[in-house]
Amino acid sequence: MLEDHRLARVEGRVITETYPRWIGRNSFGNPQGFGNNRIQVRILTTDQGACGWASSNTPDDQVTPLIGERISDLFSPQTGAAEHAYAIDLALHDLAGRILGKPVYELLGASGPRAVPIYTGGIYFDDMEPEDAPRGVHGVVDSCRDDYEAGFRAFKLKIGRGKKWMEPDVGTAQDIAVVRAVREAFPDCRILVDANDAYDGSSFLTFLRGVADCDLYWIEEPFPENQDDLKRLKDEMARLGCSALIAEGEGRTERADPPTRYGGYTERHVNNLFRLARLGLVDVFLLDLGIMGFTRWRNLVPELRAEGVQASPHTWCWHIRPFYVAQLGAGCGGVATVEGIPFGETPMDYSHYRIADGTVLVPDLPGFAMPFRDEP
Repeated sequence: MLEDHRLARVEGRVITETYPRWIGRNSFGNPQGFGNNRIQVRILTTDQGACGWASSNTPDDQVTPLIGERISDLFSPQTGAAEHAYAIDLALHDLAGRILGKPVYELLGASGPRAVPIYTGGIYFDDMEPEDAPRGVHGVVDSCRDDYEAGFRAFKLKIGRGKKWMEPDVGTAQDIAVVRAVREAFPDCRILVDANDAYDGSSFLTFLRGVADCDLYWIEEPFPENQDDLKRLKDEMARLGCSALIAEGEGRTERADPPTRYGGYTERHVNNLFRLARLGLVDVFLLDLGIMGFTRWRNLVPELRAEGVQASPHTWCWHIRPFYVAQLGAGCGGVATVEGIPFGETPMDYSHYRIADGTVLVPDLPGFAMPFRDEP
């Protein structure tokens, strides 16, 4: 069926979305406020009238040369977008799913659960907001409660206040206090922590000892990844009885130009992650969905599973991206959890993705099943 369609038109549309509440700062960045995040969407139409769309930030001059090609030359259900068509990678998945009458996760093999674990990534340093009257620890607990009511049962808490905003010892103490307060308020929920590399190897162990009885689910980017510090961390976790997953790889110190098989990540960066994983020091790969690309991610997941490593592509700060990762998880398996993003006003209709009891249920509808609200 795909061979019967040619790409006839590519249109662009920019959508703007907001957060449902003020999002504060993290270890290195200023408050994000209510968002007003802009996303460019590519709308593909074939000569047979089929239509599909998804986010794509690639310049027009990389898209227009594809017009006139057969969809079967641009996309394969078995392997994803052709390399020369990566500019419209996600949109081709949506279009193919609509033409074939299949959800994207079925195109990927339907190897994972349709109910994919999800956490809220929208818990920042809300104890420090508003700047003229900080709410303290309860500000973070209140944000967790908002997201609990939205169906989340796992909270990723930003830590690393001592990197920029507080004296190091004071910041570490506040990080510990926040984690302990959330654990007390939500004893049955998962807690993840993310330092955005704000700590060094020694100071993070101080934090770890302060939350050792809080049953952390995962530890994300505690410090710039290196074998010695990760080995010390794993040894201390074993001593303390902490079984948290170590999640790494989102941040990059160098950009791949031209892109590698890992997109904008260099092979050196990803090969080092694999090396650390084989040493038992990294459990989850966080390569950003946009930097990596959807087709590259779907082809990487089987390699990760063969190494005993889990996936959780970074999605912040665009609300549309967690649902792409949910399809990846339901299709390929091996996704530990999805980074969810609470959303406010949006022209997209995400209602087919139901977040409840800590999972997001992937819809059994063609393509990505994320129509525009004004779609006829």
